[in-house]
Amino acid sequence: MRILYVRPVANSREAREMEAILRRAARKDTAVSVTSLPPDRPRHLEYHAYEAIAVADIVRIVRASRDHHDAVVLGGFYDMGLRAAREISGSAIVTAPCESSTAIARALGQRFSILVGRRKWIPKMTDLVRGYGHGNAMASMRAIGLGVEAIRAEPELAHARLRDEARRAIEDDGAEVVILGCTAKYGFHEELTRELGAPVIDSMIAALKYAEMLAGTWSPSRLGGSEPPPEEEIASWGLFRP
Repeated sequence: MRILYVRPVANSREAREMEAILRRAARKDTAVSVTSLPPDRPRHLEYHAYEAIAVADIVRIVRASRDHHDAVVLGGFYDMGLRAAREISGSAIVTAPCESSTAIARALGQRFSILVGRRKWIPKMTDLVRGYGHGNAMASMRAIGLGVEAIRAEPELAHARLRDEARRAIEDDGAEVVILGCTAKYGFHEELTRELGAPVIDSMIAALKYAEMLAGTWSPSRLGGSEPPPEEEIASWGLFRP
């Protein structure tokens, strides 16, 4: 199985770390590759304006890779470009962290909480969870007060805040499962699971495992809202040219 992980931001030193973690988490028969956006793109997507810049790149990458991969994972807990990418992915499955991790959380417990970086992220992520049909199962969404770059620059501080907010989510909000609501929070879930005695989901790994589960067994629907744009139209307009 071939899976492409698309980092929806400009390349950075974290790309190799993420690729190594994904390859360790993948099945033995899964080949994982990671690609990033061009260097002049945003380095994080904490703002909707940055997200808008990234979506066009994401769609182009998925279109170009669809014949070479069984599945594509779109990084970033905003699940940016997911619907658009699915329209032009051919037979390749497309997954994303928020949709994947919330679906997995529902299988592991009755209620879950999501730990986000900043309060700025909460409205969009709340809308996503509700749109996926999991609103009633979400016990809470808690912010740790750190942006994407701060999470990676200060891992000890990030770990401490994740642990404290996760414990509050469990004890005060009734969460049975905790989701790390940012793919920059990789590398924390195993220790947090041991400390808290409850499942802690790394959303980056969740999206990969969800893709592995779907790819090779099912193919995307191409009916109704999942109908792809006509190939003749794409060709006549000169879209997706290299």
